[in-house]
Amino acid sequence: MHKGKGMKFVGDSRISAERKPNIPKDYSEYPGRTEAFWPNFLLKEWLAGSVFLVGFLCLTLAHPSPLEGMADPTDAGYIPLPDWYFLFLYELLKYDFASGPYILFGIVIIPGLAFGGLLLAPFLDQGPGRRPHQRPVAVGMMLLGLISTIWLTYESAEGVNWAERAEANKPIHPSEQADIDTEAEGYAIYESNCMSCHGDDLQGGSAGPSLIGIDRSAEEIKDIAQNGIGTMPADQFTGSDEELDQLAEFIISVNEQQ
Repeated sequence: MHKGKGMKFVGDSRISAERKPNIPKDYSEYPGRTEAFWPNFLLKEWLAGSVFLVGFLCLTLAHPSPLEGMADPTDAGYIPLPDWYFLFLYELLKYDFASGPYILFGIVIIPGLAFGGLLLAPFLDQGPGRRPHQRPVAVGMMLLGLISTIWLTYESAEGVNWAERAEANKPIHPSEQADIDTEAEGYAIYESNCMSCHGDDLQGGSAGPSLIGIDRSAEEIKDIAQNGIGTMPADQFTGSDEELDQLAEFIISVNEQQ
């Protein structure tokens, strides 16, 4: 008779027929290797979280968020920038293959392929090893995505003067804002000639300085509007002499309220 043929398994007397409850062993049976979840383990987690939270609060107090002024759609010279974690996508849209008629590649297809590849990396490389050289596909895709993100973020932030940008668009407290009569004749002239650079509240913007708190006569204001000053080019004002007088009187009246 061959082994296994014609034989039936009846039972094993070494296995008890009585069912016992599956109760885990007590912690005392594993000295130094485990601990109770409450309160030992949970207390350590709370302590580590508290240290991190206090450190984070100290960091926010030492380096506050660089807030800018309120969004002003009339400021034509302001160039908006996304937060730092989106700068790499912002930089990607500057390339010819991801902008203009190919904008769909820059905002949907390329980012979709990149993030989709990172999600599929564990499924594309299913080797048993866990060391980097044993997972070439997953590690290669991760390094490619990381290097691309860091490089695009650096390229986008390198050309920005952050200190000058923050200085040119500081937030203004409501108590410091001028009370502007938008029904005045001079405001309509200001709106069509000056608002795009100096803002709707005369507080200035990225392309022009504030007109609040200036100490200039009507003649000086009219001369600047026609001939420019500093980085302001000439011939910015396109109205008549009467409108120029109204504009100068409007700017002076706003400053007299300060």
